[in-house]
Amino acid sequence: MSKWKIDPDHSVAAFAIRHMMVVNIRGQFNNISGTIDFDPADISRSSVEVTIDAANLTTGNKKRDEHLSTQDFFEISKYPAIVFKSTNIEKAGNNIGRVTGNLTLHGVTRPVNLDVEYSGPVKSPSAMGGETTMGFRTSVVINRSDYGMEWNVPLEGDGMMLGKDVELTLEIEADLVE
Repeated sequence: MSKWKIDPDHSVAAFAIRHMMVVNIRGQFNNISGTIDFDPADISRSSVEVTIDAANLTTGNKKRDEHLSTQDFFEISKYPAIVFKSTNIEKAGNNIGRVTGNLTLHGVTRPVNLDVEYSGPVKSPSAMGGETTMGFRTSVVINRSDYGMEWNVPLEGDGMMLGKDVELTLEIEADLVE
C-alpha cells in the first residue's frame, strides 16, 4: 500500500452542462486536494478522499461565475467544499478501478459510482523535483437536482435554460508520499 497526495498544480475538476438546449457550457475548479491510498496488488484495499475548493470556480465569464457562487447553485459562502470519499474500490479492467463513494455537493451527500483510469507511476527528472507521480482520470454524469440545485428558466416554446445533467471530470496527478 502506498500513499499519494493530490498535486493541486497539476489537477483539475471540470464540469459541463447543457445551456439553452443547444450547447454545453464548461467550467472548472483549479484547487483540488486529498489523498489516495493505492495498492495495485489488491485494489480493494485502496481508498480515495478528494476535496475541491468551490470558491476556485471559473467558467471564463465573471457574471456567470458570480451567479454560480450564489444559493441558486453552489452557495459557496455556506458550502465552500465539494468532497468525495470512497467506500469501496474494485478492479474493473486493466488500469481501471470501479470506485464507489459519497459525493457531498451543496450540502447534500449521495452515493456515486466512478470508473477510474489510472496510469503510472512515473518518476520526474531530478531537475523537476524527482517525484514519483501517478495519474487518475474519471468522468461521471450527475443530476444537479439531486444536490438541491434547482434554478432554471423556461424557454419560449419548450425546454429550459439549463439541463439537469452535469458531467463532472477529474484529472488528477498525485505524488508519492510513502
